[in-house]
Amino acid sequence: MAAHRLIAIRESGIHLHVEITEDGDVRLRHFSPFPEDEARSGSDATRSRRRIVELQASGEDHNDHHGAKYTGTMPAGRLVYAGHSDTRNEAGRKLEVALEDGDTLVTVHYQFYDGIAVIRAWTEVTNRGAVPLPLEYVSSFALTGIDKEGEGTWETKSRLHVPHNTWHGELQWRGCSLPELGLTMANAFSVKRLNYGSSGTWSSAGYVPMGCYENTAQATALVWQIEHNGSWHWEIGDAPDRQLYLQLSGPTEAESHWWKRLSPGETFVSVPVAVGVVRGGFGEAIAELTRYRRAVRRPHADNERLPIIFNDYMNCLFADPTTEKLLPLIDAAAEAGCEYFCIDAGWYADGPWWDAVGVWQPSTRRFPGGGLQAVLDHIRAKGMIPGLWLELEVMGVHCPIAADVPDEWFFVRHGRRVIDHGRYQLDYRHPDVVRYADEVIDRLVTEYGVGYIKMDYNINAGIGTEIGADSFGDGLLQHNRAYLGWLDRVFERYPQLIIENCGSGGMRMDYAMLARHSVQSISDQTDYRRMAAIAAAAPTALTPEQAAVWSYPLKDGDEEEVVFNMVNAMLMRVHQSGLPTALAPERFALLREGLDYYKSIRHRIPQSLPFWPIGLPKYGDDRISLGLRCGDKAYVAVWSLNGGGEAFELPISFLSGKEAAVRCGYPQRGACDLQWNAGTGTLTVTMPPGCRARIVELEPITN
Repeated sequence: MAAHRLIAIRESGIHLHVEITEDGDVRLRHFSPFPEDEARSGSDATRSRRRIVELQASGEDHNDHHGAKYTGTMPAGRLVYAGHSDTRNEAGRKLEVALEDGDTLVTVHYQFYDGIAVIRAWTEVTNRGAVPLPLEYVSSFALTGIDKEGEGTWETKSRLHVPHNTWHGELQWRGCSLPELGLTMANAFSVKRLNYGSSGTWSSAGYVPMGCYENTAQATALVWQIEHNGSWHWEIGDAPDRQLYLQLSGPTEAESHWWKRLSPGETFVSVPVAVGVVRGGFGEAIAELTRYRRAVRRPHADNERLPIIFNDYMNCLFADPTTEKLLPLIDAAAEAGCEYFCIDAGWYADGPWWDAVGVWQPSTRRFPGGGLQAVLDHIRAKGMIPGLWLELEVMGVHCPIAADVPDEWFFVRHGRRVIDHGRYQLDYRHPDVVRYADEVIDRLVTEYGVGYIKMDYNINAGIGTEIGADSFGDGLLQHNRAYLGWLDRVFERYPQLIIENCGSGGMRMDYAMLARHSVQSISDQTDYRRMAAIAAAAPTALTPEQAAVWSYPLKDGDEEEVVFNMVNAMLMRVHQSGLPTALAPERFALLREGLDYYKSIRHRIPQSLPFWPIGLPKYGDDRISLGLRCGDKAYVAVWSLNGGGEAFELPISFLSGKEAAVRCGYPQRGACDLQWNAGTGTLTVTMPPGCRARIVELEPITN
């Protein structure tokens, strides 16, 4: 056997081994929370499949029996070791591995984070030659052998968790064995892959850009997220010698019409991804990813204070604000204890507005007398910070200025402006578009004194634009990055400004956006009962302190309906709405009690870690639960839908063996029987029949 060199790193709970053969072949050989078991590392032929990167260029062979899989790519197969660096920076340890093939230089980046078992990975490709290098695919992370630990075959020990996502139905996780998803051991390997992705400007229209692979035999979990606000792709498949691989990337040619002509001297940087690996299962993996998300997120006081936001849209004014309607709502929101008041869509139009947005000047018909400014002043007079809704990445086809600006302001395909749902997509690479957007933001902040912006995004402009791009997908990727750059500059100018990320609810829920925005609208779901399953799953995709959940007590509901609404939001961010002006006094008192209780516990949420005592929720479940672990103390939300009043048991493993004080935190006077069994670590909750919800507190008793 040829002499091999090993770069062995043990850092923050991760064992990462890069193998370099005598011929210069570079392999990511081991990525695990456990030290490598040499007996399971496989033969040299098996390990030769564990390429550290996959890269496909036009005109090159795709040297594998691969079907649609991104295996056997070229020139990746010819890349040889060209050096590496192992350094430290402010975040933690940093490994860079350089490979080359003639004039092509590829650098694989692995950034560690001190004390967190998650890395951020990305790939740089530099053309050092004299002719263009045409790129079709570049992996941001590639790992083969994800199943090599533990007894048994990958058919029996693998479980893949996938977050399905849609409008009004966000965050519906499904965990399945690979054969249940259609991947089986047909031979030593197959051409089958399980692939997931998104193409267009909604990054989470079908799936949230993340996933989790669980090895039940070894009790480990591999978790990942793709940190991009446009097209992305990941796949799992089987490679020769019956081993599984995982590959993560941004846009691709086959899936999202991305193709890049890399000019001489130019460098392409793939989209970043985060990959973690832990001992345990899905819950432990999400807890670790939560720590990572807090480490990479832009620091903002909003994520420490968690102020309560009232927004006048959901089950309230539904984009029809007027001075007459707003003033009593503002008074009621202040009385209830809200701290921000955001006027949602419609403030800029006298009548129908959907396909005419883009001028962003306040309506005089909706706000007679003192105009919009008087309403904003009234919000401030009531002790709240005013906010406004914007959709600043689009322009309606009937916007007065749309015909006066050049096509280069917008996405264009086949010589025509792209239209989706009555809007054009603005292209943030154009300097005049940036100036236009800056003028709107500056006016709202400096002239109107707005401290909160709900930035919505209600279209999917598709695969991209042809203007100034090598391909449609290349134009989209450039725009995605230009928009992020624009956001960064806005936050630099106005560091205290809160900009909520919203894409018809949760249609653009990714950590390119969420590393910048302090708060995210997770859904537009209008049914508070269905909201429970979405809210309970929200901490899988973002930190609890960023997850804004609607609470909207109905005009004609009862007291338990108010409680259910409040519990939906209680362990995350409260997006208060509904019609508090129409609530009977006892129901308004429950709303006020809920917000007061939230204020008493919210300081704990930014340090909490989520857990799911009875597993992840899904639509149709009669019982749902979400917990937040704050040190030894736990807050547990419990929902019963269509229940008959039966008791149900919630395992709380980290309190097992400990005596604990248990109480119903909210509501104070709601019927709820609670029993704690220290021996089994089980909380038993019994509520009256019907749709019910409660917040339960558990705290160990110390002598």
